[in-house]
Amino acid sequence: MSDGTKRCLVVDDDPAIRDILVTNLEAEGMDVRTADNGDDAVGVARELAPGLDLIVLDVMMPGRDGYAVLGELKSDPSTSEIPVVLLTAKAGDDDVWEGWKSGADYYITKPFAIDELMYFIDMAFGTTAA
Repeated sequence: MSDGTKRCLVVDDDPAIRDILVTNLEAEGMDVRTADNGDDAVGVARELAPGLDLIVLDVMMPGRDGYAVLGELKSDPSTSEIPVVLLTAKAGDDDVWEGWKSGADYYITKPFAIDELMYFIDMAFGTTAA
């Protein structure tokens, strides 16, 4: 956004998780949009780009899963540079590796600490030391 406000897309099929994320991101002054499935996520991300600064993406969702969404976003020139955090209950080594191979910038497993997510977001926006 032109006023310097960071814009974030939160994609999760669990309304409670979406609410927690929206509340915390908005408290940090971000403009937050949401989607509740993988199919809608791609459309919303393309609609908001350019100007979308971050995507927080669940893996296990109706429609396309997060890995498929991530792959599609990273292969689209209009969304490929947007940092993506995978936030998922899939915590196995193979799952994490699949996330990295798909292009995730960060991988956080559920249950998660909101502080960890907010720290990564600060890093992604260059507002904290790595």
